[in-house]
Amino acid sequence: MAHEEKLNGQDIDVIGDNHLSANTETPLRSDAFDLSNAEKIEKIQTDFANIMHTLGLDMTDDSLKGTPKRVAKMFVNEIFGGLHPDNEPKASTFENKYQYNEMLVEKNIVVYSTCEHHFLPIVGKAHVAYMSNGNVVGLSKINRIVEFYAKRPQVQERLTMQIVRHMQKVMGTDDVACVIDAKHLCVNSRGIKDINSSTVTAEFGGRFKDKDVKREFLNYINMDS
Repeated sequence: MAHEEKLNGQDIDVIGDNHLSANTETPLRSDAFDLSNAEKIEKIQTDFANIMHTLGLDMTDDSLKGTPKRVAKMFVNEIFGGLHPDNEPKASTFENKYQYNEMLVEKNIVVYSTCEHHFLPIVGKAHVAYMSNGNVVGLSKINRIVEFYAKRPQVQERLTMQIVRHMQKVMGTDDVACVIDAKHLCVNSRGIKDINSSTVTAEFGGRFKDKDVKREFLNYINMDS
């Protein structure tokens, strides 16, 4: 049992409570998509019904009968839909014909994600910026990229990095930045129960590492540098 309680010498509960991650990519098994969505829903429905039963809930009650299936469908089709590569947004780029050479910032993108340590919500805002190297992308595609990576069990640091890396790949440039400011219900509603705190993470690529460029971006989103 000892190997199940420790990871790299650290207590697993401590890792979870401190929101640490051992992987910069979403940890998925090689057989993650062998089952169809319908098969996953059926299995999760059974498993969640067992959880409810173990908690002592009366599964014959009219209000609870449909809960396992609703939860299973929600997990697979909605809040964890970003796990499946088929749901990756198509983000075509277009030639920057009007020669806009300044920073483009899409701010206050709503983030709904799930903490992978306690499976409780992460709710906040993402601010994403890039500097064109000759191409531009539709604004709604930035929102969809954020949503795609948010719809999976996450740690906020990884989410921030994944958004930047995907944007860099789409745009063909390192000049991408992302800041996320979010509340974690695993902090707000359990444990320390601090309802006022939020977590801010940032990833700066390319020219955004320059102090003046970084300051300009943070000024756009009204945050101190």
